[in-house]
Amino acid sequence: MMKTVKFILLAAAPMFLMFACVSPKKLRSAEAKYSQLDSSYLHLQAELRECQGNLKNKNLQTADFSKEKAAYDKQIADMQKQINFLRENSNIALDRMKDLSVITETQAESIKRSLDNLGIKDLYINDLKRSMAFKDSLNNLLVNNLKSALSDINDQDINIKVEKDVVYVDISDKLLFNSGSYDVTKKAKVVLGKVAKVLDAHPDLEFLVEGNTDSKPFRNGLLLDNWDLSTKRAAAVTRILQNTYHLDPKHITVAGRGEYSPVASNDTAEGRAANRRTRIIILPQLDQFFKLLEKKK
Repeated sequence: MMKTVKFILLAAAPMFLMFACVSPKKLRSAEAKYSQLDSSYLHLQAELRECQGNLKNKNLQTADFSKEKAAYDKQIADMQKQINFLRENSNIALDRMKDLSVITETQAESIKRSLDNLGIKDLYINDLKRSMAFKDSLNNLLVNNLKSALSDINDQDINIKVEKDVVYVDISDKLLFNSGSYDVTKKAKVVLGKVAKVLDAHPDLEFLVEGNTDSKPFRNGLLLDNWDLSTKRAAAVTRILQNTYHLDPKHITVAGRGEYSPVASNDTAEGRAANRRTRIIILPQLDQFFKLLEKKK
């Protein structure tokens, strides 16, 4: 038994010596570093959850707008059919009454009111069409102005398009950042300045700055993964738009999509390069558009 105890003590002696060699100062430093990293991790997770929530709300708004637009299109078509039907029947009735010469004053007044109502409906439909045409014209104007402002940039590095009444501006990350970094380059600030100039001309527009990566796993320092990298890059672009070019932050939403919204296959180098992008999404002005429709009713 004594031999066993001596053996255990002899085996444990190096371990006691090793812990004895660690100074309290180093231990406190390590604990402080751990606490800092843990705090940074929690902060980044909170930012990520907030961005995901904002993005979900914007996506829901866009989907609701598409449904509302389809419903109004159907309503316009139905009302136009009713107007054509009523006009045709009113004209027939008037012709018959003229032939019979039996239109009373009350009947004539009723017909007049019906025709007046048809005129009101015509005005509403025309105003509705003008409102929708104005929205489409605004999107086309934005696209043309953005393409003109960025005409000197390589077409492969900038992609501007309209899909489902939403304007998208995709900027390749090689124009904005060095590899694995979320610090905006000096060259990128020139590109963002041109975009900001167009957006500043329409101060009521709201837009989403969305970071995207390829599918290759990423971890570097405090950045845990592609979620962190995409969110940090979107936030970095937003700070330039706000602090350098003075766009109103109340109209900006920041989001990171990581690798989960690709525009090309991640199986090729070209596809991965296309997926590494920062996307500026100019959102439809839903509130203003629906208020305009309500005024016309």
